[in-house]
Amino acid sequence: MASRLIILSVAVAAAGGAGYIAKNMASTSQEVAMPEPEQPALALSEVLVLSADVPMGAAVDGQLTWQAWPTNAVDANFITRDGEADAIDKLKGSLARIAMYRGEPLRRSKLIGEGQSFMSSILPAGKRAIATQIAADTSAGGFILPNDFVDVIMTRRSQASGGEGFITETILKNIRVLAIDQAIQEDEEGKKVKVGQTATLELTSQQSEIITVAQQMADRLTLALRSTADAQEKPDGEADYLVSGNGRRGTVRLIKSGEVSEVGARR
Repeated sequence: MASRLIILSVAVAAAGGAGYIAKNMASTSQEVAMPEPEQPALALSEVLVLSADVPMGAAVDGQLTWQAWPTNAVDANFITRDGEADAIDKLKGSLARIAMYRGEPLRRSKLIGEGQSFMSSILPAGKRAIATQIAADTSAGGFILPNDFVDVIMTRRSQASGGEGFITETILKNIRVLAIDQAIQEDEEGKKVKVGQTATLELTSQQSEIITVAQQMADRLTLALRSTADAQEKPDGEADYLVSGNGRRGTVRLIKSGEVSEVGARR
């Protein structure tokens, strides 16, 4: 009887072991990864990009390279090797109209062609560039930089009522500074700010006449720095009286001893 029990126990153990092995084999076969279907190759085009940062007004020569770009992401304004294989040679004399950065696809709208004037190219249509003398004490201590917005304040002597005093008024408002001396962009972060002697301002035709008259009348012109939040504010209340004849013809505006007067024009 005892031998039968031993034989039965061995048989049960063997059957259990065989079942365990079979289960593991089935599980292993289910875990075998099936090969994934091959993805179609991504179509690429070579696009002209900047290989280094290019500041405003600098030449792009030596800063251009071709880079692979997904064809379906190529903008119509990008320059491609398929369309212009000799673009690097053609554009080597061009200047940056605005600052551009490494890895950025090049667009012709951001370039000034070889031989073109930089300042006239960055002026919006209908605007004028007028240079105005400034000093440290009339330009926010040197903290007015290109692309800042300023008010122009005129100070002049007045001899009204027999006493000598001063008249101060804001003659132009929210005017964009194009350049300080020959610099058309601010210094890199960390560099000392240089105090310029000449500010070039972006003005309309009427504003150009106003500041030309004011430079003759004023004892001092001061630039007052505006907040960047005011950049889109439409200026009003400018000193149009300096150049406007109030719609009347046949008058000439005279400036004498800092005072403005009108006389009839001879015909």
